[in-house]
Amino acid sequence: MRIRHPSHRGDERPDLFERVAEKASHFTSSRAFFVLCFVLVANFLAMHLAGLSVGLELLAAGLMTSVTLLLLALLKNSELRAEHAVQRKLDAIAGALLAQAEGAREGKAFDTLRDAIRMDEQT
Repeated sequence: MRIRHPSHRGDERPDLFERVAEKASHFTSSRAFFVLCFVLVANFLAMHLAGLSVGLELLAAGLMTSVTLLLLALLKNSELRAEHAVQRKLDAIAGALLAQAEGAREGKAFDTLRDAIRMDEQT
């Protein structure tokens, strides 16, 4: 196992974590996830108001904490990938502008710029 920056995209295919993180990100932005979170919070409040055992309340609180930590990991992964894609696009634009200022109409800078378009949507 190698540790690398999660936003590093390169020419590699996305690994299992990146594919799962992307699917989970789509799910967490859906209405179904909002309803799930609302049910978890309502369940915790109902347990507290009903005076159920502290053990059950701690179980519900632990479940909400686990969901929060998973969301944090997904959010950070998405943020880093988007940040990396934006930086590569800016680098490609700067390279193409520099090449245009030097009079070149074709070449590596324009190919890099073409490849950078919609980079953040590649899977």
